Amino acid sequence: MGISRVLVANRGEIAVRIIRSCKVLGIETVLAVSDADRDSKAAELADSTVVIGPPPASTYLNIQRLIKAAVESGAQAVHPGYGFLSEKPEFARACEENGLIFIGPKSGHIEKMGNKLVARKLAEYCGIPVLPGSEKVSSFEEVLKVVESIGYPVMLKAAAGGGGRGMKVIRQCDRGRLRTIFEEASAEAAAAFADGTMYVEKFIPNARHVEVQLLGDKYGNVVHLGERDCSTQRRNQKLIEEAGAPNISGTLREELCACAVKLAKNIGYESAGTCEFIYDQDEEKFYFLEMNTRIQVEHPVTEMVSGVDIVIEQLNIAEGGTLPFAQEDISLRGHAIECRINAEDPFNSFAPSPGVITCWDIPQGPGIRVDTHCREGYKVPFFYDSLIGKLIAYADTRERCIRKMLAALDEFKIEGIKNTIPFQKKVLELPDFREGRVSTHILEQIR
Repeated sequence: MGISRVLVANRGEIAVRIIRSCKVLGIETVLAVSDADRDSKAAELADSTVVIGPPPASTYLNIQRLIKAAVESGAQAVHPGYGFLSEKPEFARACEENGLIFIGPKSGHIEKMGNKLVARKLAEYCGIPVLPGSEKVSSFEEVLKVVESIGYPVMLKAAAGGGGRGMKVIRQCDRGRLRTIFEEASAEAAAAFADGTMYVEKFIPNARHVEVQLLGDKYGNVVHLGERDCSTQRRNQKLIEEAGAPNISGTLREELCACAVKLAKNIGYESAGTCEFIYDQDEEKFYFLEMNTRIQVEHPVTEMVSGVDIVIEQLNIAEGGTLPFAQEDISLRGHAIECRINAEDPFNSFAPSPGVITCWDIPQGPGIRVDTHCREGYKVPFFYDSLIGKLIAYADTRERCIRKMLAALDEFKIEGIKNTIPFQKKVLELPDFREGRVSTHILEQIR
């Protein structure tokens, strides 16, 4: 079934990204916008727009309004982007029930893999290593039993969660403190996901966060597009990502990618998805963490080294098409790094910095890509995520890629709001980062 019109159920740079790929395929786009986004760059690029509500982020979470907008606009399909409703099985199911193509996996896959405990069991079934941990825990007493069994340090995690919400690292502590941490984490998870279910995993102190990009079609074909390192994080939020992962052996890389493909094939996965792993650098072992059933913020680094337009492949798969390549056709070349440029003050606890951009001068040149929805005069609203752009650099080696990124960050001029560029330059200049000795705690070196 051919798709001729898509409702883009998102905003910001990912909405711009989706619209551009649709244009390449000759697909019309209808953009769902809040009142705050009527004059956005995405609204300018879309063939038409439909206002779905007031400025707050909750507008983009209104399933009924989005379905109504899609049906009334004559769209055959809906692209959820990332965030908002992209991993809500209720949204995918509502699309399916209303004769709309959800440009993503089936609702059942989102439901299955969106619950981290279920995903963990599926990984175990496939013979993929998982961290020592528990089933769901609903009381302090249950947490205590698990901790006594696997030992400190541990991590409390929300079964329905993501983005670091409800996530707590627990090092050696007394019973009273453990009870308090559990209650706080469960309450945070319930507030964020309407589900306070928690589980416990062994915490790896010297860890890296490595993920594998997947594509699968309805005919059982699954390929990977290599791995990314997303270890450079603050408060469990990624700040810099790169493809491929530095200082990982070819054997380990093959094992990671093979495990990801095996899991996706086992569940009959369709569309783009990502398997995330924790790599224990001390023990040189990796463990399955979770699967993201959507396009990732950091997908451009994979596109740069693979030459594959992941959004176009999502659209092709959603139409019922077969993957146009097999694993042996995919060649990964060079190195790519992405810096997430956020409207935040990095030297004031990364406090949000909404406001009017008075100067916006982006870097250019071979191997430089900027994904953004911003421009000079744009008013960054305080209703949404603080991401204002993604700067991607590509070169034949990692060292040249770092140099190119540093030059591009120097050239990127943003005035009127605080942003993360000064902090990212400090990160890229760290000796450990330059040598590829990254970890989820590398940012602790910057004061």
